[in-house]
Amino acid sequence: MAKRDYYTVLGVDRNADETAIKKAYRQCALKYHPDKNPGNKEAEEKFKEAAEAYEVLSNPEKRAKYDKFGHDGLKNMGGGFSGAGMSMEDIFSQFGDIFESAFGFGGFSGFGDFRGRQSQRRNVKRGTNLRVKVKLTLEEIAKGVEKKIKVQKYVSCNECSGSGARGGSSFNTCSTCHGTGHVTRVTSTFLGQMQTTSTCPTCGGEGRIISDKCPACSGNGVVKGEEIITVKIPAGVAEGMQLSMSGKGNAAARGGIPGDLIILIEEQKHPNLVRDGSNLLYEHYISFPEAALGLSLEVPTIEGRARIRIEPGTQSGKILRLKGKGLPSIENHGRGDLLVSINVWTPENLTKSEKEILEKLKESSNFQPKLSGKEKNFYERMREYF
Repeated sequence: MAKRDYYTVLGVDRNADETAIKKAYRQCALKYHPDKNPGNKEAEEKFKEAAEAYEVLSNPEKRAKYDKFGHDGLKNMGGGFSGAGMSMEDIFSQFGDIFESAFGFGGFSGFGDFRGRQSQRRNVKRGTNLRVKVKLTLEEIAKGVEKKIKVQKYVSCNECSGSGARGGSSFNTCSTCHGTGHVTRVTSTFLGQMQTTSTCPTCGGEGRIISDKCPACSGNGVVKGEEIITVKIPAGVAEGMQLSMSGKGNAAARGGIPGDLIILIEEQKHPNLVRDGSNLLYEHYISFPEAALGLSLEVPTIEGRARIRIEPGTQSGKILRLKGKGLPSIENHGRGDLLVSINVWTPENLTKSEKEILEKLKESSNFQPKLSGKEKNFYERMREYF
């Protein structure tokens, strides 16, 4: 089933600012919250859909990519966490502050044990992001490429399934927070009593303490390892561009959310062609007789070689354009061109007979520069100056 437009999901205009988007998400989340719609699968899916839309539209970089390319532009670029694949705990972990700002700590009528659910929510850790560089040739950039990358990173411990506990079940409920992961303090002020909630300092927000640590990972739930990751790089990427793969970074301690893998694009120099946006540049030198008489020759392209015609009397610096022989645009705006710059080579060491021939030729009117009136005046003034 095709995904709905994120702006439609939240019911906001495409020009909506950050405040309007946050407000719209809060309203959607409250409307479809599972505590208000117990057992309603449709409401649960809409709750997750709203969370996915907010995750993208609240991130300036992801929103800009989505505005340009839609859902396809978010593929391999960190385009949301796919709300349908996230648990309720993950959504509350990322966006719980929005619910708390809506309800405060006094609860909200009609939501049953929402406050209790929030207070029971444990602190979910997140793994760190990884950054790798991928070198690409122009040929790979032109067509797009699939690369297999071996990444050294922290992975979930197999011995304890990432829990950090021997056998995966050696836990005691934290005596400080009684399993909630948070502690609440009440302070008396001149405005009355103020209640604040913070992460439990004893268990770090997990609500439980390992009684018997896994010997393989020393209770961390992660160990050093490696993974071979397949990266699909779209055609038209450029030097310095970054792609993102959600969840392919370091594993998080004790079953948290893994970080992302950031792929930095590096271009390898081509032996003949130079990139200029989606266009390609190539310089070709011809001799003076070839420029005067014209010729047919081959020039390199990304796909191989192409034949071009140099017309008689071609001047040095002339640019020939081969339409569609450049690189594709990553924004799907077609394909660039190959620009061939023709330069006339001037010989440096002439034989006596060659000099005699040129001396005779330079007297011919055909070998005199064809200058406009302004150009003649300019050169005459320059001769007077020097």
